[in-house]
Amino acid sequence: MTPVTSKQPARRGRIFPELTISPEELARRKAEDEVFYQRCRAIFDRVRSEYIESHYGWYIGIEPNSGEYFLAQDNIQAHKKVLEKYPNAKNYVFCLNETGTTGRI
Repeated sequence: MTPVTSKQPARRGRIFPELTISPEELARRKAEDEVFYQRCRAIFDRVRSEYIESHYGWYIGIEPNSGEYFLAQDNIQAHKKVLEKYPNAKNYVFCLNETGTTGRI
C-alpha cells in the first residue's frame, strides 16, 4: 500500500455527495411505503382465509389501487402476473401462510 504524501490528497467522504438523500426525504419515503404496505396487507388479510387451505405456500401478488390479486406457485410469477395487467403499478407479493412471509430468521 502506498503511503499518503502531500502530493496525494487523502480521500474521505462519499463518492457522490450530491446524491445524498436528506433525512426528511428518507422519512417521507418510509411513511409512504408503510401506507402502501398497509393497503396491500388489508387485501391479503381479507382473502387469505379463502385460499390458504387450497393454495398453502403459494404466492399472491396484490395491486392495491384496483384491489385485484393474482395467485402463482412462485413469487416471481405472481409479480409478473400483476405487471402483465398493470405494467406501471406498484405491487406487493405475500406468501399464502399464517404470516404472509417466507424464510427463516
